[in-house]
Amino acid sequence: MKNIQRCDWSKNEVLNKYHDNEWCQINHNDNFIFEMLILENMQAGLNWLTILLKREHYRKALDNFNYQKIAKYNENKFNELLENECLIRNKLKIKAIINNAQKFIEIQNEFGSFNSYIWSFVNNEQVQNKWITISEIPAQTELSVIISNNLKKRGFKFVGPVIVYSFLQAIGIIDDHISICFKYEK
Repeated sequence: MKNIQRCDWSKNEVLNKYHDNEWCQINHNDNFIFEMLILENMQAGLNWLTILLKREHYRKALDNFNYQKIAKYNENKFNELLENECLIRNKLKIKAIINNAQKFIEIQNEFGSFNSYIWSFVNNEQVQNKWITISEIPAQTELSVIISNNLKKRGFKFVGPVIVYSFLQAIGIIDDHISICFKYEK
């Protein structure tokens, strides 16, 4: 798609593909939601392009983001992930992957699905913002603070308000396409 206007941050083929096909698009699939949660966790302190370029490596290393399997990873698997040069080899982030898979399942057990839990914060309605420029998009909001605090209370790691805000965009709870973007809904 050439000569199409996109949000300013989408500046290359990898980012364009993500922008056009995933970002801010409503998704209720727990498998996808978990994948995005993990990828957003990995992004902490890095840029999104770095994570997208490593996405397939994570998919392979993490059993296709199968949270049921990840929740049971042992010390050997932890060490294998830590030694994998294709991943971000941060001990705390790798521990968070396993921890968050376990907590994800706990929420599923309590709410029937993680989707039901996360969408309950917005009464199952997408938040559609009306930004004109990318500089207007906040790094966090009251909503992301509330969800971050709830996730932390439930034992999740790497879920600060900024990460949570990006996560909410990634699964379509928040639509932050700017007004010049072809994905913007008037």
